[in-house]
Amino acid sequence: MLNNLSRRANMAPKFFSSVSTLLLASAALPMALGHDHDSSHIEDGQAISVEPIDTTLWIHIFIQMAAWGVIFPLGMVLGIVKSRWHVPLQVFGTALSIVGYALGHMHGGREFRHNNVHSKFATPISLMLFTQIILGIYLKLHIERGIHGKIRRVVKLGHGIVGKALPVFAWSQMLFGGITALGFCQGDHIGQCLAHFIMGSAFIAYAILLTILLLVGQLWLKRTGRSQEFFDSAVITAWGIVNTFTEHRWGTAWVENDWQHTTMGIIWWCAGLVGIWLSRDRDGRPQRNFIPGFIILITGWAFGGHPQHMQVSAEVHKMYGYTLMAAGATRIIEVAFVLRDRPSISADSRETNSFQYIPVFLLYASGFMFMSATEEQMELIANSGMDHVAYILILFSLAALMFLFTLMLIHVYDSNASPNLPHKEMDADRLGPRLNGGTQVRDAQEFELEGLMSDDEDGTPAKHTQDDDSLNSTLGRNSHGRAH
Repeated sequence: MLNNLSRRANMAPKFFSSVSTLLLASAALPMALGHDHDSSHIEDGQAISVEPIDTTLWIHIFIQMAAWGVIFPLGMVLGIVKSRWHVPLQVFGTALSIVGYALGHMHGGREFRHNNVHSKFATPISLMLFTQIILGIYLKLHIERGIHGKIRRVVKLGHGIVGKALPVFAWSQMLFGGITALGFCQGDHIGQCLAHFIMGSAFIAYAILLTILLLVGQLWLKRTGRSQEFFDSAVITAWGIVNTFTEHRWGTAWVENDWQHTTMGIIWWCAGLVGIWLSRDRDGRPQRNFIPGFIILITGWAFGGHPQHMQVSAEVHKMYGYTLMAAGATRIIEVAFVLRDRPSISADSRETNSFQYIPVFLLYASGFMFMSATEEQMELIANSGMDHVAYILILFSLAALMFLFTLMLIHVYDSNASPNLPHKEMDADRLGPRLNGGTQVRDAQEFELEGLMSDDEDGTPAKHTQDDDSLNSTLGRNSHGRAH
């Protein structure tokens, strides 16, 4: 009985913290569903008024970016690894988001149409957060007897799905917020905005998935019995089919960009099918191939050649094309020459080559550049006095921050999911490059001296030993043991 009382006492703080979060969310929900904005100062045909964004709205923006863009994703990772900091962090993020939400309805300055996409999307994402809190409280009660055991399994599954979906919805809502704040993507601009923001976000999502697979996903990939190029090519094929039949408004005249976008969809599904076929060798084993990298490269070349009406737009699109082409080319080099068609550098998949980060980072940069290259954005930059060089550098900076945050989240996951792995051996204060997955390269001085010695110095022909043969190996070999 004492043990039972002790267990309930330990649960009390978590329970009350969850209940307090629920009460905060309940208090904010009526405001979320019932508030409306004044739009009397907005001119006809415009989406926003001419007043600047005031301090209150800026605070709302930064608070919501911190809560939805940083705290909730970090809390999601902590929840996956079952960290004790998961609940406190999510409670703090929820409280912060409620404060930010309230500030979003208290601002002055710039006015917005009441039916803007950011305002409309606030309701479903708030309901998702409210649902997540309810599911989390139920799980924290640890009710497992009788029918509750089966209910708990369903609730746990739902809690995980909603928690992992929230960062995706939060990303969309932050994009909607930027679009609404600037009054973009109205009327005839909607189609172009959709194309740029969806494709740009897709490149960033692909970069995030590649980062996860590179650092912590190789063992899962091995369990699937498929190569990474199988999944990449399957997605490319599906996307290409959709683009083939949606990029042109059928029944109307064909224009220049329609031809480019439609044929781009065709090459995606045609080459994607080849990639699926090449993802297995003649014996049915998983096999790497160059097709996804080639598709990225040819897509960059095509986008870089799109006709533009402004100089800054032409320069940004050109740099976007070069960046995407570089991502595709380095991806091919990584698969064919760095990994030599193997899944990873080492047998335990915990080692990476520095070259492997290049295509990943370039995909982040490509995504941000394409999202930031709509006609309205280019017009804004052209009228601001900023040149294309400064603008592109800002976009690369944002890509670097996103790459850094993704690496940090993966490190949090990896350090908590595998906390007791031994440290790798160090040689001369650095990690020694490995041959055959486990044999370190001989000392640099010995290697250089051996190369300088001639056959005449010892009067005998040079004899190659097994160790000498190993020097012809590459970093892709991983069959001789595990790196520690």
